[in-house]
Amino acid sequence: MARSSTRPTSRDVAQAAGVSQAAVSLVLGDKWRGRVSAATAERVRDAARELGYRPNLAARNLRLGHTRTVLLVVPALTTEFFAGVYTGAARVAAENGFGVVLYPSPEGIGPARDPFASAQAALDGVIASSMAADALTAIRGDQLPLVMLDSDPDGSLGAATVNLDIADGFRQVTDHLLTLGHRRILHLAADVPSWTFEVRARELATRMAAVPGTHVRTTRAPISIEGALTATESALTAPGPRPTAVVCDDDKLAAGAYKALRRLGLRVPDDVSVTGVDDLGLATAIDPELTTVRLDAELFGERGMQALLAVLEGRQPESGDIPVRLVVRGSTAPPRAAQAPR
Repeated sequence: MARSSTRPTSRDVAQAAGVSQAAVSLVLGDKWRGRVSAATAERVRDAARELGYRPNLAARNLRLGHTRTVLLVVPALTTEFFAGVYTGAARVAAENGFGVVLYPSPEGIGPARDPFASAQAALDGVIASSMAADALTAIRGDQLPLVMLDSDPDGSLGAATVNLDIADGFRQVTDHLLTLGHRRILHLAADVPSWTFEVRARELATRMAAVPGTHVRTTRAPISIEGALTATESALTAPGPRPTAVVCDDDKLAAGAYKALRRLGLRVPDDVSVTGVDDLGLATAIDPELTTVRLDAELFGERGMQALLAVLEGRQPESGDIPVRLVVRGSTAPPRAAQAPR
């Protein structure tokens, strides 16, 4: 199909696809379901792609009274995880004629100034991580169509919530360590007041409590390598039997735990096993490579954007948590024989 030398119109697409202009409008506006067949929708998209047709979004937005812009509020841009969330959300947004503005909450959590003169006037909706929930009131994001990520579905601010199955991830971690024979575990917990970290602590404690002779000690640290190093070193030099495994709330904390163990002359996993969460690039950059829970950040972002589109269109968002998977690498092994208290 040859492209026209002039800018193609919706009429050109309709003629190429053998449909009406109304059908083109429905398909390219993603409102075709239940009105035209999937085969027709695909034919329209193929014709638009071949012709190089792009809808005049500015004119359409003026007619609809919307900006087709979504705000993604994340705690910070300090890890690749939230970059992946943005990538997934932006991909689905672009496919539906929306743009995504990324807004990191200062200091990771806490209040934030409104990035717009009026968020309600400039945005169609908001997707926000629960770690950045405190920013929503300041930007009046809680007064817009809102989807929460990593948020308690029973107490969420949003019209919908999208969660990773982090509870199952921690069940997988705990079962893996118990199977290896670990009974004394240090939980290196993120010092962040967030539902997702509460779930991790609860699942670890519940799983361990079901096995006699087990013990969990918790120490908190900011999500930084230096913070994790200090917290781990302090916990491992405290009186009492040394833990044989360190369960970390994320991979950055695990990297700090590695440094602390080496400073103390301990080896991973010979003396102490270590696990993380996220499966960032960092997980395979450290030695030995880290056993960690893989979270699909891009799929997380995609599902968040799909849920917001459903809310905007009055549809029911897809339900069910996103599955996660434990990736076993070289940082975990059976514990050595029990050591006497220091």
